Amino acid sequence: MNLSVSDITQDEIRLFGDIIVQLEELGPIVDVRTVLLPAITRLIRADYAASFDFDEKTQLWCSGVSYNVDKSLVTRYESWFQHNDPMTTKLSQRRVATFVDEVINRHDLEHTEFYNDFLRREGMHHGINLYSFEGTTHVGDLRIWRAKDRPDFSEREKVLLNGIEPFFRRALLRQRCCSEGLTERENEVARLVATGATDKEVARILGIGISTVRTHLRRVMDKKGVTNRAKLASIIL
Repeated sequence: MNLSVSDITQDEIRLFGDIIVQLEELGPIVDVRTVLLPAITRLIRADYAASFDFDEKTQLWCSGVSYNVDKSLVTRYESWFQHNDPMTTKLSQRRVATFVDEVINRHDLEHTEFYNDFLRREGMHHGINLYSFEGTTHVGDLRIWRAKDRPDFSEREKVLLNGIEPFFRRALLRQRCCSEGLTERENEVARLVATGATDKEVARILGIGISTVRTHLRRVMDKKGVTNRAKLASIIL
């Protein structure tokens, strides 16, 4: 399906272009999901959005970010509701933008704990999800929702999300490549140092001691094979 003039406004055409440009230009120190979830939600004419990583070792969804969804709900999903999620595995297997109603009957969904104690409490009713993969590895996802009093999603939203997906995947892969081989804390230190933060500033932001910052930084430089902050920044950025 191709979009017609009636499917997308001039402002939305510009917004789509802006999203693609940012996905191509944002460096790996930036979490593209946090930056672009609001714009993508607006383009899809939605109300809520979230995105998660998938931990291959634990087989759990983690590191969730959201737009217009309470952070405590994201935490609750990671700690409990993902274990009672009747649809995400099926949606992720599609690897293209898919309506939630395509993988689970609406009547069945509305009789689950997941819907009544999780989705409905935040106001999420109509859903469309997109899962990006590099081979068999999950790279990232977009889980987007409209409120119950809004219309269902249409093929328009599928076309737009599928158009964004290759750029979204590339941006996330750049970020992953930059972080490869680093612990979570080492990655945080590396990203801050790459932006020009001093050891003292990094310590304050992360709530750790300066000596701890320097220990992490030394390990990062060893792993990345660089000898100074400028070379580290050139790799990260």
